[in-house]
Amino acid sequence: MTTALTRQGAAVVEFTGARGGEAPLTWGQQAIWRLTRWLDDGDPYFNMPWTLPVYGRRDLDAVLLALRGLVERHETLRTTCEETPAGPVQRVAREGRLTVEVFDAGEARPLAAAKELAADLASKGFDYATEPPIRCAVVTGGGRPRAVAFALSHLAVDGWALDILATDWKGLLAGDDLPEPAWQPLDQAAFEREGAGAARGERALRHWRAALERVPRSLFDFPRQPPEEQRFVRVGMESVALAAAAERLAARWSVSTASVLTTASAVLLAVLTGHREVVMQLIVANRHDPRTSAMAGTAVQDGIFVLDLPEGTFADAARAGHRQALTTYRHAHYDPFRMMALREEVGRERGGPVDLSAYFNDSRATGHWPNLPRTAREGDAAALAALTERTRTFFVGAWPEVDATVFFATGPATDTCRLHLLTDTACLPRSTAYTLLRGMETLLVRSVAEDVPLDAVAGLCGITPVERPAAVAGGGGR
Repeated sequence: MTTALTRQGAAVVEFTGARGGEAPLTWGQQAIWRLTRWLDDGDPYFNMPWTLPVYGRRDLDAVLLALRGLVERHETLRTTCEETPAGPVQRVAREGRLTVEVFDAGEARPLAAAKELAADLASKGFDYATEPPIRCAVVTGGGRPRAVAFALSHLAVDGWALDILATDWKGLLAGDDLPEPAWQPLDQAAFEREGAGAARGERALRHWRAALERVPRSLFDFPRQPPEEQRFVRVGMESVALAAAAERLAARWSVSTASVLTTASAVLLAVLTGHREVVMQLIVANRHDPRTSAMAGTAVQDGIFVLDLPEGTFADAARAGHRQALTTYRHAHYDPFRMMALREEVGRERGGPVDLSAYFNDSRATGHWPNLPRTAREGDAAALAALTERTRTFFVGAWPEVDATVFFATGPATDTCRLHLLTDTACLPRSTAYTLLRGMETLLVRSVAEDVPLDAVAGLCGITPVERPAAVAGGGGR
């Protein structure tokens, strides 16, 4: 930490929830649990730093009471997970204790200090079997609590759940009488084991099998090159023009901005790799059911997105992509362990595994950018093109190993489109990653002014298709 915080002491919050219990993991929990098994014990990769302001002039007792209410209301915050001979299980503690340290921010801004403190709390992995998935500390300023820093396990919450907790936090601080949550992960686990929930999972597996049996075995069926020292790099772009163009095109074509961005990613990968059929995994929130929509927990799973590029324009592709995205969302709720077995089975049948290492994740809270500048919302096509001069690209970081070849992701910014792209530099060098980001901006901005033929995208966006040896050129990896 760079901010000098002064530790003031610690308080113990004792909690007693409405129930406890044990059940198999939900499918959303299983999806994260499976990924944690690839990591060393104590690895903090799936920790989520988070901060909340203390609304109003509340004293420490009021803040601790609100924390107690949050943990008592939401069973996921008092859940541990453990591998057993019968498979991984979740255990909800009905009662327990939460230690909350208190720090004074001194001359620093309390919320900024809390963000640093949250990162520090999240830098150490959770013991999933014995430790509740929440750590927190209160940051004071001017003699009263001003913010709370959290570290949360992704086994307990996803981005959607954080919004639920934030809404409850404000009500608990105000002393509101909140209705009890009607659906918790224990309920979700029971739903998935039988009846309609189990049937939904079976439909998803059948959909995945049909897709896996026909898609190219790999988009990236071309020779590798020497990677960078840190093989996987992530770069980013902030573009007001991209956000404004996506909103205009979505409205014009009666699709979502997420579908515009997802389709653009698929089109650019198709142009780069020479495939007319693109398969990606979309990160799906799985919150369309009203019960899971109000559940604090983790429900995110991967969905399979397959786009056969039509003849015609990017507008035609975006409409097709929107239909395919809706199909993806409907079939992203399934048993992850059965899915892995299915993928292995199809791989054996096809003579090798199907590569699903291209991803898109829209992590925005809403499907729009509500705080775009007025010039972006009201300007004509020429004004929109001029905004590209304000676009900024930047380097995010590098890692020795990541389970992805290409990973597009939006950020939470509301006044610009923050788009990240991670690539395996043995497959796509860093320079290509920057080209793809700027290419997406160029494609969408030009599409506001005119229909862009798909066969013109490479030249428009400055993309040089990869070269394959003659033996595999155009083979599609089938």
